[in-house]
Amino acid sequence: MPWEYNGDENEGRKPAADIDDIIKKVFNRAEKGVSGGLPGGPLLLVVILLVGWLATGFYIVGPDELGVVKRFGEAIYTTESGPHWHLPKPIESVLKPKVTQVKRLEIGFRTISAGPPARYQMVPGESMMLTGDENIVNAQFIVQYRISDPIAYLFNVNNQTETVRVATEAAMREVIGKNDIDIVLTTGKNKVQQDCEKRLQEVLDGYKAGVQIVAVQLQDVHPPKEVIQSFQDVASAKENKIRLINEAQGYSNDILPKAKGNAEEMTNQALAYKAELVNQATGEADRFLANLAAYKVAPKITRKRMQLEMMENVLSDIDKIIVDPKVSRSLLPLLPIETGAQSLKRSASESALTGSQPQVGRAGQ
Repeated sequence: MPWEYNGDENEGRKPAADIDDIIKKVFNRAEKGVSGGLPGGPLLLVVILLVGWLATGFYIVGPDELGVVKRFGEAIYTTESGPHWHLPKPIESVLKPKVTQVKRLEIGFRTISAGPPARYQMVPGESMMLTGDENIVNAQFIVQYRISDPIAYLFNVNNQTETVRVATEAAMREVIGKNDIDIVLTTGKNKVQQDCEKRLQEVLDGYKAGVQIVAVQLQDVHPPKEVIQSFQDVASAKENKIRLINEAQGYSNDILPKAKGNAEEMTNQALAYKAELVNQATGEADRFLANLAAYKVAPKITRKRMQLEMMENVLSDIDKIIVDPKVSRSLLPLLPIETGAQSLKRSASESALTGSQPQVGRAGQ
């Protein structure tokens, strides 16, 4: 036999006028009509009673409601918002749950006053949970849900609100029991919420409760107050560790590209120097081979040309005094030639300043 609906007060049916009073009034009027000699008194009474009884079947479904019509206690069909009619009692009756309303349950705490300031009452029996690494956490959270199947919601489970509360608590304990305390307290809160929502929906679907979970939200998760200071110290140390790692990673990201760029630059310079030396050596080798080929054809001319080229290269950056061999015997030798030329220039400059005759040179040793 299906459960009778005992949901929220505003979800139940709202009785119309008291039928007993209506029947009494109809009987009184019918008796007055019969005693007054009105024709068809008993028939009129039956007609009036029948019309009154049929009128009790009219009902209105609100815009946020869905009408569930029962026939002898069994759900037959549903009706949308607006005016409707069903067979009067005791044949049919109607329930009107609010299917668009999002309901909210608090687990691990209760709101005493919305405030401000808000005041809450803790419920440790619901909030104390065991993690996968055998630590205890105090978790307060809320669950939001709505009716997805009104017939299943009304008739498949008894005390729908308490069913959702117990199922949510069980799902959260299962999810937290599969995770370590560090994950639950720090980075894994979103995953815990998602896993709990998924698991809770699976449980309620197994109950065929006709409930759709909208959200599961962790309000506060912390260790028991006896050890909360130690956990805060551990959390601070881990935050500092993460911060230092991030700083080191940032420094690494800054210095490594520079080092790689310098290494690439040095490699390119080395390759360029290598190419320069190879090209230079190749050119020298080609020039030597060309000279060798020319030497084989004309040795004397090639030797003379190479001698002149060498002299041109050696004597191009020094001061030179060229003397005709015919008159070289009448000149005093200047040793060394480069030093003597510089001395002559310096003596000429000094003579120009002092007005004296320059010293040409001295006899050889």
